[in-house]
Amino acid sequence: MSRREIWVVPFFGQGHLFPCMELCKHIASRDFQSTFIISSNLSTSIPSSFRQHPHIQVFEIPSSISPPPPQPASASDPMHQHRKHHEQMALALQNLLSTRPGPKPVCAILDIMMGWSTEVFAKFHIPTVAFFTSGACSAAIECATWKSHIEVDSIKPGETRLLPGLPEDMALSYSDLKQRPHGLPGGPPPPPPPLSGGPPPLSGGPPPPQQPFIGGPKKMGPPKLGNQPIWVEEVEGVIALLINTCDDLESPFIRYLSDQIGKPVWGVGPLLPEQYWKSAAAGSLLHDRELRTNNRKSNVTEDEVIQWLDSKPRGSVLYISFGTEVGPTMEEYPHLADALLESSSTTFIWVIQPGSGRSGPPRAFLGGKPGSEEEEEVGYFPHGLDSKVGNRGLIIRGWAPQLLILSHPSTAGFLSHCGWNSTVEAIGRGVPILAWPIRGDQYYDAKLVVCHLKVGYMISDDLSQMVQKEDIVKGIEKLMGDEGMKNRAQALSTKFLQGFPTSSVTALDAFRDFINHKAA
Repeated sequence: MSRREIWVVPFFGQGHLFPCMELCKHIASRDFQSTFIISSNLSTSIPSSFRQHPHIQVFEIPSSISPPPPQPASASDPMHQHRKHHEQMALALQNLLSTRPGPKPVCAILDIMMGWSTEVFAKFHIPTVAFFTSGACSAAIECATWKSHIEVDSIKPGETRLLPGLPEDMALSYSDLKQRPHGLPGGPPPPPPPLSGGPPPLSGGPPPPQQPFIGGPKKMGPPKLGNQPIWVEEVEGVIALLINTCDDLESPFIRYLSDQIGKPVWGVGPLLPEQYWKSAAAGSLLHDRELRTNNRKSNVTEDEVIQWLDSKPRGSVLYISFGTEVGPTMEEYPHLADALLESSSTTFIWVIQPGSGRSGPPRAFLGGKPGSEEEEEVGYFPHGLDSKVGNRGLIIRGWAPQLLILSHPSTAGFLSHCGWNSTVEAIGRGVPILAWPIRGDQYYDAKLVVCHLKVGYMISDDLSQMVQKEDIVKGIEKLMGDEGMKNRAQALSTKFLQGFPTSSVTALDAFRDFINHKAA
């Protein structure tokens, strides 16, 4: 009997690609054929080991969209490029479904940022499942804030507001609501126009990056009530929901959301490589080169990073990285450099991406190939800092082996934007976090880490203002000097010593049974 086929359609960026690839592996291990549908300009991000899996196939949709010119253009140009890519992708999906021989897939799992493609699959009567690459906390807070009719001007500075149904330690403050705008100019781009003969779009556009939620037995209030989270309407056409989290990290938020939305939902994460879980159990080093394709330039090798870390005392190094898509502003980076100089007792690894501090959307959103010359952008770099700090600091320009660094015993803290993948990678290795969120769900990931899990500090009490050197120095000193924090982080990491969470194994089995029943 041939295997039933499930398609998985990811969004751009490592924070979306990596968990979607891991999800494919878990699906393939449950007697399905996984088909990974990507744009061809993401091809170099897919490791050969993934392509060689006997029950996974990668199908590349040709991309002819060239990246935007390196010189500044009008604010509408990036959105025009993004819209063109949507249109191209939608037409290619329709053509593929029309011409591909054999049975149609039993379902398509769509990254929520690809939710606009639901209409394509609906035209072919293929059910869709929404997949959220982030955790449950951000959606729970969004939902509870909406249902409680809480707005920025309803909370005064210094006040907090409890969210009914959520833990008291997640009460909203004025600064929680007054977040500084950052990221794609003008908000997320619109979806492409409806395809001829297809149903209308589900909503006015995709939600901000990595906006998660979970489902349950009840419906969630009247539709389109003021400030309703975008994802509530975005998922109306799907049959089920998957979320990249587990009970050990977010059970109260999963329970809360399961009471609000009336569709099957499963927490199926954290979706990290199998070697990650084995390494965590053994307390051994992880080597990124064995897990993920490195197609980005760097001024150091993994072996050089290991040699540097080996030369430092256990639990002494602060790791600083803001990921590949977002980071502080050009004005804030010098404050970080000055803080590292002033915190003379702290050894550190600082990862700086090409284009750091530049405004506008990252290249990944515009069709540029990772690691190509197109991606070389002018950005902030702390020239002269390496000579001033000497061997106390290691500055990495470009790609860095993050899993290796977080798994090394010399690493004691992580200054992070709190993207979900980075957050769970650090938690699983017992590394406390100094949270500097930049946009979207990162604010709520940071709140989860600081207020609920209590394994980190916030970089500033008011993230609506520019972060200052004094904030950074104070945060570094608190994080690196708090033995209680380090002990709590280590205690939380022990929950993952047995490998991939049992609750997520059970959830994936339930999803398998659900899809097989639907397809019967």
